[in-house]
Amino acid sequence: MHPWNAQIFESLKRRLDALPHALLFHGPQGVGKLELAETVAQLILCEHAELTRRPCGSCEGCRWFLVGSHPDLRRLEPEALAKARPEAEGEEGAPATARAKPSIEIKVDQVRELAAFLNLGSHRGRRRVAIVHPAEEMNANAANALLKGLEEPPLGAMFLLVTHRPARLLPTIRSRCVAIPVPVPAGEAALEWLDGQGIRDGERWLKYAGGAPLRAQEYAQAADDLDRLIEAIRSRSPTAVDDRPQLEALAEALQKLALDQALAAFGAAPKYGLAKGGRPDGRAWLAFARRMGENRALSRHPLNPRLFAAEMLGEMPQEKS
Repeated sequence: MHPWNAQIFESLKRRLDALPHALLFHGPQGVGKLELAETVAQLILCEHAELTRRPCGSCEGCRWFLVGSHPDLRRLEPEALAKARPEAEGEEGAPATARAKPSIEIKVDQVRELAAFLNLGSHRGRRRVAIVHPAEEMNANAANALLKGLEEPPLGAMFLLVTHRPARLLPTIRSRCVAIPVPVPAGEAALEWLDGQGIRDGERWLKYAGGAPLRAQEYAQAADDLDRLIEAIRSRSPTAVDDRPQLEALAEALQKLALDQALAAFGAAPKYGLAKGGRPDGRAWLAFARRMGENRALSRHPLNPRLFAAEMLGEMPQEKS
């Protein structure tokens, strides 16, 4: 768990015996929500007799948790994000091209398997814990299936949902969870942590990440690729985009630029460090930012990266005359 979330964790720890059956950790991407939820899961599963020393890291429950094999813990996340990617079904030795591509959604079959697990008795005589991350990636059938478990939770079951975009969850799911907001940490604490990770230009990348230190770390590690994308935006050239991940990164950069331009047009300080100057048309840039938000989702689908990049770059608003 990251130090800036310690206060939230201690608050939950003090209420451990009174925690509800479902918590919803929400906040911007890159602020450590998943790590916080994982630490809460370890706290729940820790078997140390003294609450003040939980999670102890040395009891049998903690040892199982730390190696990822605790029998009373399950993760529900898309195959594409799973830490241990499941082997595709089929004949042994089948070529990789014949295997299904990992899903970017949480599917209903995964929720049904989770329900079967939660309805079994605990292996250790304690709670069973399910971590759902990122919860907004459940498809409609999966969300409705999970809702049934939240409405009538099995005895001893604990749901820890983690989401970057709570508005994308069903209102009925949100209403059955206690919301735990995880905010962006103070800039000084975030920069100190980035410096401790050996990140160069931490201030630049923290600004580009909107203050989220884990995202800033990811951006800094991909600095060369991002610099190429920013140069492509300046020159309106799609040649830096060769695949879908780069396409989504381009749409994200364009959205951040658009928001900075809109803020500058309305007399506010830019947020992401991408403002171009000049006399931007605030309304046009806001409309463009909305389209880029939609395009970030579209870029996950099979598209020609360079054609789609050229279309997005061509839609950039022109400066006021």
